[in-house]
Amino acid sequence: MTARESVSQTIDKLANVVKNGVSAIPRVGLVLGSGLGSFADGLEELVKIPYQMLDGMPVSTVVGHAGNLCFGKVQGVSVVCMQGRAHLYEGHAPEAVVTGARLMARLGATHVLITNAAGGIETSWAAGDLMLITDHLNLTGASPLSGPNDDTLGPRFPDMTRAYDLEVQAAARQAARSTGVVLREGIYAGLLGPTYETPAEVRMLRILGAQAVGMSTVHEVIALRHMGIKVGALSCITNMAAGISNELLHHGEVEEIARTRREDLKRLLSAWIVGIAGTKEEPA
Repeated sequence: MTARESVSQTIDKLANVVKNGVSAIPRVGLVLGSGLGSFADGLEELVKIPYQMLDGMPVSTVVGHAGNLCFGKVQGVSVVCMQGRAHLYEGHAPEAVVTGARLMARLGATHVLITNAAGGIETSWAAGDLMLITDHLNLTGASPLSGPNDDTLGPRFPDMTRAYDLEVQAAARQAARSTGVVLREGIYAGLLGPTYETPAEVRMLRILGAQAVGMSTVHEVIALRHMGIKVGALSCITNMAAGISNELLHHGEVEEIARTRREDLKRLLSAWIVGIAGTKEEPA
């Protein structure tokens, strides 16, 4: 985004470029986090657009984030997937981090499902667990809505009472039942990163009520709710947070654990998407 462009102008420009190569209007958008991008490779009628081809789309430098905008279908439902995301800790501004999420909404997605790799704070859980996010704590010290409001995107003071849509959550629970995938539920704490948290910080987060912690998602949710999009989110607990286990944390472990849940995640996401497509549309 240039200094002379508004956020909506940047998104409109990107949308026009994408529409020149892809005609389908997606119903559901997905953000695929660390180690979780393989879901997009299994889409029916798959079309990939590398982020590098989209002027204004931030490109992630993190291993496990392929950097493609993927279009296709899941059991006949048209979807668009972000195969990887940008993060604040890479030096991107908050409004840049949410460019992809806003673009999916502008392309027609009425619902967006967000995934991430997260550290587990709940001591009774284990690496590999999947958690439906029911609420979040934005502890990054930043918001994608800071600065002048773009009234064409949404209101100055968007309500976050139902940041994670209740119908979308219900569809996730039904998807878990139908696929036999165990789905935990909890609150996600978003921190800046790129360092993993200290044991003292993890104790603080537990006191605040969080069950998982990561370095993404919260800004995307804020931006999408600002636009009136219905949001659901899922964490793959790829490691237990500092102080809970005696192991030192590293990104390779995050990717490896995510790979072990790949098939379960694919089944769950597919059923979730189909469930959402069958829900009645209501004003956001």
